[in-house]
Amino acid sequence: MTGLPFDRFTVLDLTRIRSGPTCVKQFADWGANVIKIEPPEDAAGYGNRDSSDFQNLHRNKRSLTLDLKTPEGQEVLGRLVDRADVLVENFRPGVQKRIGVDWETLHARNPRLVVGSISGFGQTGPYAERPGFDQVAQGMGGLMSITGLPGQGPVRAGIPVADLTAGLFCALGITMALLDRDRTGKGQWIQSSLLQAQIAMLDFQATRWLIDGMVPQQAGNDHPTAVPMGVYPTADGAMNIAVNGARMWQDFCRVIGRPDLVDDPAYCGPRERLANRDRLNAILHEITRTWSSQALTEALLDTGIPCGPINSIDRVFEDPQVRHLPIVVEVDHPTRGRQHLLGQPFQVDGLECEIRTATPEAGEHTEEILAELGYTTGEIKTFREKNIA
Repeated sequence: MTGLPFDRFTVLDLTRIRSGPTCVKQFADWGANVIKIEPPEDAAGYGNRDSSDFQNLHRNKRSLTLDLKTPEGQEVLGRLVDRADVLVENFRPGVQKRIGVDWETLHARNPRLVVGSISGFGQTGPYAERPGFDQVAQGMGGLMSITGLPGQGPVRAGIPVADLTAGLFCALGITMALLDRDRTGKGQWIQSSLLQAQIAMLDFQATRWLIDGMVPQQAGNDHPTAVPMGVYPTADGAMNIAVNGARMWQDFCRVIGRPDLVDDPAYCGPRERLANRDRLNAILHEITRTWSSQALTEALLDTGIPCGPINSIDRVFEDPQVRHLPIVVEVDHPTRGRQHLLGQPFQVDGLECEIRTATPEAGEHTEEILAELGYTTGEIKTFREKNIA
């Protein structure tokens, strides 16, 4: 036991790529006994084990190799299911039934089991059988139509938004189901999809259409609905400035030496500034170009106006505030040495998220786990010889 919130739960991880591992990582980092089930031989979609990406996604797990296409492999899985609290998979709908990890089969065997399924487009519907991929979901879910400069054409976001959020939403649903199980004694099936997650992340851009009947367009580095809010050039680069509300607008105009803009009929209110965005930004760009980024940042922060630099990734991790936050964690890998990984983005008072172990080698814990399930040394040897485990 780790003393962490999830340490009483056993989670079976049958996931691949990113959305599923992102989900399971939440439980692994907060103490769950996570068993990562992998094919005996590397299969397409399980990723490059030596990559930094794979090493970051699969820490705090034990690895069991198992051929789920064989009766013996499915019998081992059945024993695991009997003892588990959660099973997470992100196979394409239909594949689950062929290998015995569909909801009906699992629920019949262990009614307390919580099952999390992540798909590209949902478990049912006209697109259910389609393969899912993050960028496809970004496009179908509207994100690419509002990302990039006006008239540029569709642009993908620089991170896998759909994959990551589908995993996080699934983890949230599983946590809810575990809480509900305390009340009902029964597990539930949690379903998330890349498409649903991507649409949910549209947030206010979605409601601009659903409520206002407006189709959002690309706005580049400008905020879609507020001005001045976006990227502004400086004497030594560029920075983000976010002016929101009448008080900030007055203070901003005072700082940049243009108090006359406050009551200018073209810019006096948020609607006027939005309607005349290009004209106002042309004026402001000429002014901000005369300031260094640091000097303008300090002047704006003195009045409480949000602003900040635009960092490359290396500079992100050199920032003193980032160094202060526990977002980077370390772990010792038996062959790769000391590794720096991304930690959890939130803290719990009195608890500390632990990166207890590095990502395991494929099948590193196979014999250990099989022995825990009651298999004898001879049976484990036979599994190995037949390439079942």
